[in-house]
Amino acid sequence: MGCDGGTIPKRHELVKGPKKVEKVDKNAALAARWKYCALSTEKLRRPIVTCDLGRLYNKDAVIEFLLDKSADRPNSEVVSHLRGIKDIKELNLTDNPAWEGERRNTKGDRYEDMHCAMFICPVVGLEMNGKHRFCFLRTCGCVFSDRALKEVKTEICHKCGDPFKEEDLVVLNGTKEEVEKLREIMEEKRAKAKATKKSKKSKFSETVSKPSESKENPDSTETVFAEGKTSTENGEDRSQPGVYLWIEQTLIQRSAP
Repeated sequence: MGCDGGTIPKRHELVKGPKKVEKVDKNAALAARWKYCALSTEKLRRPIVTCDLGRLYNKDAVIEFLLDKSADRPNSEVVSHLRGIKDIKELNLTDNPAWEGERRNTKGDRYEDMHCAMFICPVVGLEMNGKHRFCFLRTCGCVFSDRALKEVKTEICHKCGDPFKEEDLVVLNGTKEEVEKLREIMEEKRAKAKATKKSKKSKFSETVSKPSESKENPDSTETVFAEGKTSTENGEDRSQPGVYLWIEQTLIQRSAP
């Protein structure tokens, strides 16, 4: 019962203090970034795409957003930098043989390992669960762990064999500092592409507006017509040779016995 004369209440029982802020498990939040779409917050499923900032999306969710940007969608600020389908890259991922998918722990009677990932690094076998740093290649979309790229240094993709450069590597789900650096690279690349396009357009307009130089004979002018028509040369009308040939052939056929 309490407070009936037999007990003395303590201060924390009588005075309500501020509510404790619930702390989010960092490991759980980090693992969720590798399992759920950054736009729709649904589970990631193939085809999976990424952007220049290294975020993971379901391709159908991004396409729906690009088709109708006016619709109110949660997390729309996450994809505000996407202008079109060319701003995303489909990832070439390697399945994890230990992943059981939706069939695992359906009864809820066994331990579920939240760090078991759907995909792994094809070189060293590390799981893509947020514990390890992963990158993808802009050229082919293949995904590797950072450890594999450091241990096996090469300029050819380990999975598909396509050549790549160091600037083609993009970190997936990087830190805030890495995302800001990727954003600067993205904006710089877009500015260069815009300047190049503008210069090509100005050159094309100058070429079109420039009058074409024509070589003309000051003494006589020639006008070419189709066969059977006349041409004017120095003010005199002359028939094309083809007309004479046609008349001659017709006369020969008629005079033939």
